[in-house]
Amino acid sequence: MSQAQPPLYIRMHDADNVAIVANDGGLPASTAFPGGLTLLEHVPQGHKVALIDIAAGSAVRRYNVVIGHALQDIPAGSWVHERLLALPSARGLEGLPISTRTPAPFAPLEGYTFEGYRNADGSVGTRNILAITTTVQCVAGVVEFAVKRIKAELLPRFPNVDDVVGLEHTYGCGVAIDAPDAIIPIRTLRNISLNPNFGGEVMVVSLGCEKLQPQRLLPPGSIPIVDERNIADIGANAESALDVVCLQDDRHVGFMSMIDSIMHTAEAHLERLNARRRETCPAADLVVGVQCGGSDAFSGVTANPAVGFATDLLVRAGASVMFSEVTEVRDGIDQLTSRAATPEVANAMIREMAWYDAYLDKGRVDRSANTTPGNKQGGLSNIVEKAMGSIIKSGTAPISGVLSPGEKLRQKGLIYAATPASDFICGTLQLAAGMNLHVFTTGRGTPYGLAECPVIKVATRSDLARRWHDLMDIDAGRIATGAATIEDVGMELFQFMLDVASGRKKTWAEQWKLANALVLFNPAPVT
Repeated sequence: MSQAQPPLYIRMHDADNVAIVANDGGLPASTAFPGGLTLLEHVPQGHKVALIDIAAGSAVRRYNVVIGHALQDIPAGSWVHERLLALPSARGLEGLPISTRTPAPFAPLEGYTFEGYRNADGSVGTRNILAITTTVQCVAGVVEFAVKRIKAELLPRFPNVDDVVGLEHTYGCGVAIDAPDAIIPIRTLRNISLNPNFGGEVMVVSLGCEKLQPQRLLPPGSIPIVDERNIADIGANAESALDVVCLQDDRHVGFMSMIDSIMHTAEAHLERLNARRRETCPAADLVVGVQCGGSDAFSGVTANPAVGFATDLLVRAGASVMFSEVTEVRDGIDQLTSRAATPEVANAMIREMAWYDAYLDKGRVDRSANTTPGNKQGGLSNIVEKAMGSIIKSGTAPISGVLSPGEKLRQKGLIYAATPASDFICGTLQLAAGMNLHVFTTGRGTPYGLAECPVIKVATRSDLARRWHDLMDIDAGRIATGAATIEDVGMELFQFMLDVASGRKKTWAEQWKLANALVLFNPAPVT
């Protein structure tokens, strides 16, 4: 948007006493809006302007929610920023509305399909990837070396395999492996290893002396049999053998012996993956994780509402959609419990919020620590304002289920998957839940990506989409100027998801091979 265009502010609700400036570069003092409001000072793009005189101590409203209380008198036309606001107390977890406004059932959305890889367990992959699971950080360098060799020497022989990735992480040794919360990183890594995009081909590289032994990570019965031709040979109750390369085995003499063993094992998995072909699958087989990072004040105005519209389309089509980030929905917990499909779902959300409240309290921080300098530069004054924009990604469907960190998804519909708000940890936990497609919105800009799953990037502002034209996949900033509606961009995103899931299109993150490391959430002690 050019400053030559008329000055524009965006008000989210009639009851709001602040709005955000929409013009690129913001607007200078003395700018007069068509409605008669005049700016008393420069207000940056995305930042709030007082629409009326706000007395000290009075509530400041955006989204018809109290995002703070004025620390001093704020005249109409003033820039309203975080230094003028006192953060409201968090809503308690008692006396919340429970399943009080469950929407009427959506009309089914039929006829939408994508070309995916169907797995023996009924899940569907959007990519055909060989993943090499690691049990401990100690083996990461060896696996990285081997993956480079596999990609250079083996992968060209298997054109139907999209990639080879090492599931490297920082867990496995020096940890309190029997602590109650240790289950979170262990089940996270276990369930990532079984992600639909890996085709059931489980390959593990172990050191040998680590606390997280392969059999503990992937116990008998946890791995589906992917080669059904061998079932008759080994009995009806057979379990798939765990395929492990242990670097401390006596048979390995020298570094190249380890690499040769990894490559030899990988070749058998690549052979089976290469035999797979895409087939037409209903949109109901999509498992989409939605997330935001580098958020700004436009996140809740453009990109996240468009994602919410696409979320509703996916739910209508029978798919699964996960929204997450505990601290970024905590201040809207009453909005979520009221949308819960059942009281059991509402109580599960309350349970996850209470657990995380205790986790933050143990670390002597609170939810206010979430908001970053970039969030504030983008116009978000505090976590309450940020939360209101974040929740919109979830659309309007009833919330049909709740996952604790690291758990695997086993149902359809809109799911609350409890995760920290950290981009990398959230993405890792959504992968563990079974995500086969990721949607990530950003206003400040981030080159975030995942090697294990396509990541669609949605820009909140057209200026960001223009400057990062080869990093952003969808420009939602057009909503702010009126060039497109939320419904227009939401449908564009939905169609793009089907194309990406089918392999007909690649995201920019895929094209540049941008991928963040997996980061396991480990609230248990490290010894």
